[in-house]
Amino acid sequence: MEYRHLGKSGLKVPVLSFGTGTFGGKGELFSAWGQTDVAEARKLIDICLEAGVNMFDSADIYSAGAAESVLGEAIKGRPRDQLLISTKATFRSGEGPNEVGSSRHHLVRAVDGALRRLGTDYIDLFQLHGFDAGTPVEETLSTLDDLVRAGKLRYVGASNFSGWHLMKSLAVAERYGYARYVAHQAYYSLVGRDYEWELMPLAQDQGVGAVVWSPLGWGRLTGKIRRGQPLPATSRLHATADMGPPVPDELLFRVVDALEKVGAEVGKTVPQVALNWLLQRPTVSSVVIGARDEAQLRQNLGAAGWALTPAQVAELDAASATTRAYPYWHQQGFLERNPNPV
Repeated sequence: MEYRHLGKSGLKVPVLSFGTGTFGGKGELFSAWGQTDVAEARKLIDICLEAGVNMFDSADIYSAGAAESVLGEAIKGRPRDQLLISTKATFRSGEGPNEVGSSRHHLVRAVDGALRRLGTDYIDLFQLHGFDAGTPVEETLSTLDDLVRAGKLRYVGASNFSGWHLMKSLAVAERYGYARYVAHQAYYSLVGRDYEWELMPLAQDQGVGAVVWSPLGWGRLTGKIRRGQPLPATSRLHATADMGPPVPDELLFRVVDALEKVGAEVGKTVPQVALNWLLQRPTVSSVVIGARDEAQLRQNLGAAGWALTPAQVAELDAASATTRAYPYWHQQGFLERNPNPV
């Protein structure tokens, strides 16, 4: 397993990390993702550790905290210093007016709750799950800095921020000497390349590592979806397609066709090629893979340890290219002074 620095930090993380969205299985969205219990989670974690994947990602809203609890039980008894645990908070976790957002009140409670559910006394990477426009950035960052200084958090990051959210946060952290975001957990896939337009150049310039979520385009790049064929009966898209990133059918089928062609050339599956393409992209520190069972996990782990050729990467780039929004399409006409990050 290859390890990379997490952004401009000294922490090295595996290029593949394991997401626990399938743990717990509570609620409409997460029950459709999976319903992994503690016994099965232990097996999956064993397989990950054997492959060198020692980073496990969760969030307080995954199955209303049950995912963190299952993860905490599954890692019990293992050497804590050999594991990297990441989790997230910001979204609503209760009915009260302060049980949402990135205020000092909510973040302190969220971190303490996560520590309790995970059964640990520190979190290696804590990420804001989204931007909170109702809380001053200074309040959020000073709170995170206090939690780092208290030893409850080792590193901090963000998730689902727009460019100005991230840049303003980095500027405030620099101004006051607060712990800075070293990671941005962002959606990025061959059928969703918007990350490249502004967030990737920003991350490249500021040293923020991408931790990629939904690298298979919300379950669309599993190799089971084909042009002119109905969705497989087991696809989670039946219940969750409207909850995830939208993908035009023609783009999806064009990308899948290219993935199948390249996969035949390298002897790999469609999802393995899709994941490996991400590992070639600038700023990517780790790609979060998920799995409902052992077979799915082992297949996804096969995405690491090899590399597509430049020609194959270019072929996938061409198949997945889309028209950018303004001002990014305009900037493409002036590459001499504003080059693409890839």
